Amino acid sequence: MQDETLPTVTESAMRGLACKCPRCGRGKLYGGFLNLRPNCEACGLDYAFIDSGDGPAVFIIMIAGAIVVGCALIVEVKYQPPYWLHAALWLPLVLATTLLPLRAMKSLLIALQFHHKAAEGRPIDRESK
Repeated sequence: MQDETLPTVTESAMRGLACKCPRCGRGKLYGGFLNLRPNCEACGLDYAFIDSGDGPAVFIIMIAGAIVVGCALIVEVKYQPPYWLHAALWLPLVLATTLLPLRAMKSLLIALQFHHKAAEGRPIDRESK
Protein backbone atom coordinates (compact mmCIF):
# COMPACT_ATOMS: atom_id res chain seq x y z
CA MET A 1 0.00 0.00 0.00
CA GLN A 2 1.30 3.43 -0.93
CA ASP A 3 2.19 5.66 2.02
CA GLU A 4 -0.08 8.69 1.66
CA THR A 5 2.04 11.11 3.72
CA LEU A 6 2.82 14.24 1.78
CA PRO A 7 6.53 14.88 1.28
CA THR A 8 8.04 18.12 2.54
CA VAL A 9 8.77 20.92 0.09
CA THR A 10 12.46 20.03 0.25
CA GLU A 11 11.75 16.35 -0.50
CA SER A 12 9.48 17.36 -3.36
CA ALA A 13 12.14 19.68 -4.77
CA MET A 14 14.81 16.96 -4.53
CA ARG A 15 12.51 14.49 -6.29
CA GLY A 16 11.93 17.06 -9.00
CA LEU A 17 15.61 17.82 -9.51
CA ALA A 18 16.29 14.07 -9.72
CA CYS A 19 13.55 13.73 -12.39
CA LYS A 20 11.69 11.16 -10.28
CA CYS A 21 7.99 10.62 -9.57
CA PRO A 22 6.63 13.45 -7.40
CA ARG A 23 4.63 11.03 -5.21
CA CYS A 24 7.00 8.13 -4.49
CA GLY A 25 10.39 9.47 -5.62
CA ARG A 26 11.33 6.11 -7.19
CA GLY A 27 9.80 5.97 -10.66
CA LYS A 28 11.19 7.84 -13.65
CA LEU A 29 9.29 10.92 -14.79
CA TYR A 30 10.53 11.05 -18.39
CA GLY A 31 10.38 8.61 -21.26
CA GLY A 32 12.52 10.83 -23.49
CA PHE A 33 14.41 14.09 -23.15
CA LEU A 34 11.30 16.13 -22.24
CA ASN A 35 8.54 13.61 -22.99
CA LEU A 36 6.73 12.44 -19.87
CA ARG A 37 5.83 8.83 -19.23
CA PRO A 38 2.09 8.12 -18.99
CA ASN A 39 2.42 7.01 -15.35
CA CYS A 40 4.93 6.05 -12.66
CA GLU A 41 6.29 2.53 -13.01
CA ALA A 42 6.77 2.28 -9.22
CA CYS A 43 3.56 3.65 -7.66
CA GLY A 44 1.28 3.95 -10.69
CA LEU A 45 0.64 7.72 -10.37
CA ASP A 46 -1.11 8.92 -13.53
CA TYR A 47 0.86 11.83 -14.95
CA ALA A 48 -2.17 13.23 -16.82
CA PHE A 49 -2.49 16.05 -14.23
CA ILE A 50 0.89 17.48 -15.22
CA ASP A 51 0.86 20.80 -17.03
CA SER A 52 4.07 22.75 -16.55
CA GLY A 53 3.32 24.95 -19.56
CA ASP A 54 6.01 27.47 -20.49
CA GLY A 55 7.17 28.00 -16.90
CA PRO A 56 10.38 25.97 -17.11
CA ALA A 57 11.43 27.60 -20.39
CA VAL A 58 10.78 31.10 -19.02
CA PHE A 59 12.87 30.49 -15.90
CA ILE A 60 15.71 29.00 -17.94
CA ILE A 61 15.64 31.85 -20.49
CA MET A 62 15.86 34.46 -17.73
CA ILE A 63 18.69 32.70 -15.90
CA ALA A 64 20.65 31.84 -19.07
CA GLY A 65 20.14 35.35 -20.45
CA ALA A 66 21.57 36.93 -17.34
CA ILE A 67 24.60 34.62 -17.39
CA VAL A 68 25.38 34.93 -21.10
CA VAL A 69 24.74 38.66 -21.42
CA GLY A 70 26.75 39.37 -18.27
CA CYS A 71 29.69 37.33 -19.54
CA ALA A 72 29.46 38.83 -23.03
CA LEU A 73 29.44 42.37 -21.65
CA ILE A 74 32.45 41.71 -19.44
CA VAL A 75 34.41 40.20 -22.35
CA GLU A 76 33.39 43.02 -24.71
CA VAL A 77 34.40 45.79 -22.31
CA LYS A 78 37.63 44.13 -21.26
CA TYR A 79 38.93 42.64 -24.55
CA GLN A 80 36.76 43.97 -27.42
CA PRO A 81 37.04 40.78 -29.52
CA PRO A 82 35.68 40.54 -33.10
CA TYR A 83 32.06 39.52 -33.61
CA TRP A 84 32.94 36.05 -34.89
CA LEU A 85 34.70 35.33 -31.60
CA HIS A 86 31.63 36.47 -29.68
CA ALA A 87 29.55 34.00 -31.71
CA ALA A 88 32.07 31.22 -31.11
CA LEU A 89 32.09 31.90 -27.37
CA TRP A 90 28.45 32.58 -26.60
CA LEU A 91 26.50 30.22 -28.86
CA PRO A 92 27.82 27.11 -27.07
CA LEU A 93 27.22 28.80 -23.70
CA VAL A 94 23.65 29.62 -24.69
CA LEU A 95 23.05 25.98 -25.64
CA ALA A 96 24.64 24.71 -22.43
CA THR A 97 22.77 27.09 -20.13
CA THR A 98 19.40 26.44 -21.76
CA LEU A 99 19.30 22.76 -22.72
CA LEU A 100 21.17 21.18 -19.80
CA PRO A 101 19.00 22.51 -16.93
CA LEU A 102 15.68 22.45 -18.83
CA ARG A 103 14.80 18.85 -17.93
CA ALA A 104 15.52 19.34 -14.22
CA MET A 105 13.63 22.66 -14.13
CA LYS A 106 10.57 21.11 -15.76
CA SER A 107 10.53 18.20 -13.31
CA LEU A 108 11.11 20.59 -10.38
CA LEU A 109 8.04 22.61 -11.35
CA ILE A 110 6.05 19.38 -11.81
CA ALA A 111 7.05 18.16 -8.35
CA LEU A 112 6.11 21.49 -6.77
CA GLN A 113 2.83 21.49 -8.67
CA PHE A 114 2.08 18.04 -7.22
CA HIS A 115 3.18 19.05 -3.72
CA HIS A 116 0.95 22.13 -3.62
CA LYS A 117 -1.93 20.37 -5.42
CA ALA A 118 -1.90 23.11 -8.06
CA ALA A 119 -4.59 22.86 -10.70
CA GLU A 120 -5.90 24.86 -13.58
CA GLY A 121 -7.54 28.10 -12.50
CA ARG A 122 -11.32 28.23 -12.42
CA PRO A 123 -13.58 31.25 -12.01
CA ILE A 124 -15.11 31.78 -8.59
CA ASP A 125 -18.87 31.33 -8.45
CA ARG A 126 -19.89 34.41 -6.42
CA GLU A 127 -23.59 33.46 -6.42
CA SER A 128 -23.04 30.38 -4.24
CA LYS A 129 -21.33 32.35 -1.46
